[in-house]
Amino acid sequence: MGLYTTVMEEMTEYTGLSPAAFFTIAALMVVVYKMVCGMFVSPEDFNKPPIVTAGNINSNLFNSSFSSTNDGNPVQLGDMTEQQLRAYNGSDSNKPILMAIKGQIYDVSSSRMFYGPGGPYGMFAGREASRALALLSFNPQDINGNLEGLDASELEILQDWEDKFIEKYAKVGQLVPEGTRIEHPESGDKVEESQNPQEKAKAQ
Repeated sequence: MGLYTTVMEEMTEYTGLSPAAFFTIAALMVVVYKMVCGMFVSPEDFNKPPIVTAGNINSNLFNSSFSSTNDGNPVQLGDMTEQQLRAYNGSDSNKPILMAIKGQIYDVSSSRMFYGPGGPYGMFAGREASRALALLSFNPQDINGNLEGLDASELEILQDWEDKFIEKYAKVGQLVPEGTRIEHPESGDKVEESQNPQEKAKAQ
């Protein structure tokens, strides 16, 4: 008891504060310190890449693009080749922004801030991006519909993306191989799309 009294007296002598005031101020300083630290990220954590797995695919990084609502009435475009799809990459403000997953085309115009020109996912606009989404990759070489070599966890990630697109965006068409006869919704005419320009010339 004598030691406690001595410590309290020394504290008052050196700080000019009563023990109650001293501990109150100390507690407030600890609270403020924790609040300020919580506002910043350490350099080590800042430099770490985000860890995204099938279990935590709902992370903010890969789901922020679903924050917008799709209030418009998208036009059904029907069958489309990958070459035709590229015209809907957001560069033409008069056209919707489209993106394909597993061959299904979705209108993502409601999330233009993400998929439009300059957006974080703008490179996926007008493209079949299944492989890139499965791999969570921004490598241009991965922006295609080739699913060969993907493991079960990557296919699960892709399925998660597809489920979110089905829930969030309107499906407006589907991809068909180059050379498929396609009926354009605007005219109802069917035209032959061919990969080989020489074949088109012969047909003419």
